[in-house]
Amino acid sequence: MTARAISARLTLVLAIGVVAVILLWAAVPGLFTDHGPLAVDPRSKLLPPSAEHLFGTDQLGRDQFSRVVHGTRASLTGSAIAVGVAVVLGSLVGALAGWFGGVVDTLVGRAIDVLLSIPGFLLAITIVVVLGFGIVQAAIAVGLTSAATFARLIRSEVLKARTSNYVEAAVTSGTSTFDILRRHVVPNSLAPTLSLITVQFGIAIIWIASLSFLGLGAQPPDPEWGRLVSDGRSYIATRGYLTLWPGLVIVAVVLAINHISQHLTRGRPS
Repeated sequence: MTARAISARLTLVLAIGVVAVILLWAAVPGLFTDHGPLAVDPRSKLLPPSAEHLFGTDQLGRDQFSRVVHGTRASLTGSAIAVGVAVVLGSLVGALAGWFGGVVDTLVGRAIDVLLSIPGFLLAITIVVVLGFGIVQAAIAVGLTSAATFARLIRSEVLKARTSNYVEAAVTSGTSTFDILRRHVVPNSLAPTLSLITVQFGIAIIWIASLSFLGLGAQPPDPEWGRLVSDGRSYIATRGYLTLWPGLVIVAVVLAINHISQHLTRGRPS
């Protein structure tokens, strides 16, 4: 095994390790911190990082490490909802366009082109303003914005699957269109989207954190990574750690997810 291969293997293991830790933060935050994320202690406000407070404390004396750890659940849950909405809606629209073709395909194709021509984050802001503020609303907005990307990919995969032997056999046997799409076309078209799902998950983390930073996502006092960066920006000149640590967590998680996505893409047969 060459040095390059060893380095790539170690990098992948590190990326998987980062994701595993983050998942544990979301699932069992109590294993990593004894401090409550909402516990206010005026005597301990704006303390620098120490053995007792690994990431320091904020302006209300709340332990920043605890808030970052407990904020993981909101960030990951929001991203999961966003990707779920995008996959379901995009798969449905793309499958219908690819299967029926004609006018349906033309209309869906033009709609996809229009949506992809609009800056995604700007569209997400517009949608979340209509839906209302909150982490779930932000997640739905991000999911609706990302659906066009999945719809375009699923459409192309359905066009390929529609001419395959197993689909032609199902049509010949009299299987209904719905059953063909459900049992054969969509499941076989979803496999190539695995790497896209991981990429979109990383993008969703950034967008939801950005919406929370702007006050459109998670609302105080609930912790969320983007919300924590926003809360600490007033003290960035003197207490930079308040924005540094949640920002670094976002960067580390997104880089790890993207690296895993690249590995999946390279490992997928063409």
